[in-house]
Formats: sequence, structure tokens, C-alpha cells
Amino acid sequence: MHYLHHSGLDMEALAGELSISRATLYRAVGSRDALLGEVFWALARLLLDEARGEATTTGPDRVIEVSRVFVELMFSAQQLRQFVAAEPQAAARLLVTPATDLQHRGVEAQLEIFRESGLTGDEDDLRRRAYLYVRLLGSVMYSELLGVADVEFDLAEPALRALLPG
Repeated sequence: MHYLHHSGLDMEALAGELSISRATLYRAVGSRDALLGEVFWALARLLLDEARGEATTTGPDRVIEVSRVFVELMFSAQQLRQFVAAEPQAAARLLVTPATDLQHRGVEAQLEIFRESGLTGDEDDLRRRAYLYVRLLGSVMYSELLGVADVEFDLAEPALRALLPG
């Protein structure tokens, strides 16, 4: 709630809101990056679940549909956009590098989407495809952070489809 209210994470203010010391907060969460990773994953999971719920197709089309809706929802997440604008280096570190568990969680979520969409195959192959899929989708969502003019989902869709098994 602190993040949503402030579009960022001030550890001093959060500790005060929780009526604990900063030292206690850091012992509980490890680091600001770790806590932001948890916050971003919680938000991403909510948006991903919403995108999954809106999907009406099956197979590869469902995977693409979920991805398209998820990207649209991420683009409309004002707090995330404000955070990226205010702290672009922290956002890049957290969102496009393995500094937190976000990438791993994203790959696992993508594997779930593959499976629930009816895509099958060798587990190691599916995991590699899910990893590449997540990295490509991240390039669309975070193109601004990567120093590239807005990359539209439609431009990435053929490459995303090429990564889908079958």
C-alpha cells in the first residue's frame, strides 16, 4: 500500500508507518531492492491474473492474448510508470536484470500460461522458450528503460509466436 500511495518506496517513511525502526525493517526484508522486487511481483501477479481471466482463446493464441492484455495493463499502471520516471536506474536494475527474483518468477508464470493454454513439450525446452518469451516481452514493456523508443506489442508478436512450441 505504501508503494501504491507514494509510487515509490521510502524505507524511512515505511518504517515509521509500521512503527518499527529502519534496522528492523531491513532485517525483515533484506534490502530496498528485495522489497521492491516483492512489490513489483505482487503487482505483476495481479495484472497477470487479470489478463489470464480475460483470455477467451486457447493454444498459442491464448498465450499471445494473455501477453497483449498484460502489456496493456502494465502500461496503464501509473505507479510503475512514475517509479520508472523517478528512479530509472533502480527500475532498470530491478526489472530487466536478475537483481531480484522477478525474472525467475516471470519464467515460472509463463510456463504456467504455456501449460494452461495447452502447449506441451520437453520441460527443458519449454523453460528455455519461457525464458526467451519473458525477456522479449520485457523488451516491449521496458523499452523506455532500455533506451529505445516505444516498442509496440504488434512488432514483437511474430517473434513471440515463433517462441511458442508447436
